[in-house]
Amino acid sequence: MHDFLTGTFFWLSLGICLVGMLVRFIMYFRGLNWQLDRVAYKEYPALGAKGAWRSIYKWLIPFGTYGWRKQPVMTLAFFGFHLGAVLVPLCLLGHNLFLQEKIGISFFTISNTFANILSWTAVISLSFLLLRRLVLPEVRIMTDLHDYLILLISLAPFVTGLMARYQVGDYSFWLNMHIFCGEILLIAIPFTKLSHVFLFFASRAQIGMDFGIKRGGQKGTKFAW
Repeated sequence: MHDFLTGTFFWLSLGICLVGMLVRFIMYFRGLNWQLDRVAYKEYPALGAKGAWRSIYKWLIPFGTYGWRKQPVMTLAFFGFHLGAVLVPLCLLGHNLFLQEKIGISFFTISNTFANILSWTAVISLSFLLLRRLVLPEVRIMTDLHDYLILLISLAPFVTGLMARYQVGDYSFWLNMHIFCGEILLIAIPFTKLSHVFLFFASRAQIGMDFGIKRGGQKGTKFAW
């Protein structure tokens, strides 16, 4: 089972994720309406690029936007989870060795202690976000079974990884479950809201260009739209 998960199933899940997201990118940009969305972009590339960059980096900074500042607790939980979701899979030494062996790339490494802190922070943050969807009526009414399933899929690699890290019960079982849950997450990315892992940059860039050019980006210029 371990050989299958680290071999055939790894390549299958990675291939589905990458090919699926390439298709999603193409579908996203082809889906933009020429008259409403893209007509001004080629005429004002500098303003568009400035707006796109501003939109992306502002939303990547905690409390960098009005929306983040309006909900400080949710913002802390959001960034607490995503910090762990990015750094632990890519920068933990064991993960780096696996990536180096399989695809020939590696990133800077973080200590096991720091990885533990990030993992627990991610678990606590995601649990809070799950509880928030259950408790707050304005969020619960917009949440369906699909949303809960995505949260559980996102949580599973951290929980199983911590179980393996602390060797609770059978280590090999939890290690294989950790790998399996991580690969299920990869497969789910193109088909669910988890696609925001990549589409965040496309949507924020497009919205930034929209506001940078057409919606007040050029002061004193009035557009029909």
